[in-house]
Order: sequence, then C-alpha cells, then structure tokens
Amino acid sequence: MTMSFHDLEEARRALDAPLFADLAGDAQVSFEFFPPKSEKMEGQLWEAIKTLEPLGPRFVSVTYGAGGSTRERTHATVARIQRETSLAAAAHLTCVEATKAEIAEIADAYWAAGVRHIVALRGDPPVAGASFAPHPEGYASAADLVAGLKKLHPFEISVAAYPECHPEAVSAASDIDNLKRKIDAGATRAISQFFFTPECFFRFRDAAAAAGIEAEIVPGILPVSNVAQTRKFAAMCGAEIPAWMDRLFEGLDDHPPARQLVAATIAAELCRRLYAGGVRHFHFYTLNRAELSFAICHLLGLRAGTAAAKAAA
Repeated sequence: MTMSFHDLEEARRALDAPLFADLAGDAQVSFEFFPPKSEKMEGQLWEAIKTLEPLGPRFVSVTYGAGGSTRERTHATVARIQRETSLAAAAHLTCVEATKAEIAEIADAYWAAGVRHIVALRGDPPVAGASFAPHPEGYASAADLVAGLKKLHPFEISVAAYPECHPEAVSAASDIDNLKRKIDAGATRAISQFFFTPECFFRFRDAAAAAGIEAEIVPGILPVSNVAQTRKFAAMCGAEIPAWMDRLFEGLDDHPPARQLVAATIAAELCRRLYAGGVRHFHFYTLNRAELSFAICHLLGLRAGTAAAKAAA
C-alpha cells in the first residue's frame, strides 16, 4: 500500500520532535487586565493577578473604557497592583473626550503613584459605531498623545499595532505610517491587536521593518474562551477568525471545559509557531482569567518562580 502525500505529511508531523518539548524558557510575557465592575469581578481579577505574578511578567496593563468611562476604576486597579504586588503596572490612557489638561492631571497622578509605563491609545468613541472626533482642547491622535506624555514625564510608552490593518485606516501602508509616527513620537514598543495566524504577524512585522520601524512589536495573544465575544471583538478591530478555527468551536457552547482545552491548544500552537519565527515576547489578553494564559506560558517553557528569580538576578 502506498502512502498519499497527505499521509506522508501527517506522518512527518507526528514523527517530528514534540512541539513543546524542553523549550529554553527564554520567552518573556506581559498580561492585560480590565478594571472590575463588581466585588465578585474584583475577586476574580486579583485571583488571576496572583496566579500569573510568579511567572515574572515584564509588565501587566489595565485597560481604559471607551470615552474614559473606567477612569477611576482603571487608576484604582493600576495603583493597587503597583502598591501590593511585585509587578510593574502599565495604565492604558486614551485621547477620547479629554482635554490636554485632564490627561496631564491623570498622567501626573500615575507618576505620583509610582507608575512609569503608559499604554497610549487614540481610543474608541463612547458610542459604538460613531467616528472618532478629537476634543477641541485635546490630542488629535495617539502620536500626539505620546508626544504630550513624553513632555510631562519620562514614561515608558507602549502603543497599539494592527497586523490586519486598523478598520478606519485608508490602507495598510497608511496604517504603518501611523504606527511609525507613534514610535517616532517617543513610544518604546508596539503591542499588536490579536490575530490568529502566524503569517499575519510575520507579514506585518516585515512591513513595519521595511518602513523603518525598529522598535519591538509584541504579538497580542487572545486565548478564545468565549467564541461569540471573540467574534464581536474581531469585528470591532478588523481581525479575521479563520474558518477552520470557527469550525473547531462548533458544538462546544454547552461544554466549557472542552472549549477551554480547544482554546488553549489553538493559542499555544500559534505562540509556538511565532516562537519558531524568532518571537520571544508575548502579550496575553487575559480577560481577567489566568488559566489559559498560565497554561500557554508553561508550554512555552516558563515556570512560576524561576522567571521572577531570573529578573531579580
């Protein structure tokens, strides 16, 4: 019996070294959380933070709601992380519906709280579907916000990047030009919006390098725990969910543990392929849950305690 090309391909994959065998543990990670809306959610957030803290992340960031709707909650969460944990906390900050004076006040308060890292974003309008309109006395873009923050304090600044192009961008080239403006204005790194194929990230990384962007671009990884929610996120930010991935989640709506296993498998394989392409920094969108991100970090060779010890050495 002769083997078909497909059979040979499958055999080759099965006989190759196991995907996650003895990785060097040289990857570095960061985690993103959102400010909790209730006491129960607060408990869940802090459980996630405590679980992920021993992995020694480079930083953890806390998001900021559309139109600054979570301003106080974001500040309280960031300040508490900075105060009560060993983690370096980064605060998201947007231009939406804020004057330059208001942003300066917020930035000063973060600096006073010991926060040295800002994730600077243009931000989404408070009304879904509306187009962004700069505040007459505010910043017109994320690049302007970065420049303004740099004048206030020597913050480390991360900005957003869009491997599949920002939904409002005129073209992929203009989107990369916008990213270059943000880096040139003083940003330290770009964190990408989530995506689901390694090729998507590598193409974007190459295009950014060709445009003269030398700052690191960190892939943003979203382990999919809720498919409907992910579809909504993807539609908002221009990310595409591949058809094969959509099919893998079919029939799992009533099986949360199985859904978690599938989600971890898909995200871990994506990270492994990125790792094979030279990526050593990963940013996880945790949605305030630790298990999936923790499992993927473990597969990538990170171990609780050792990363923190290395960082301190």
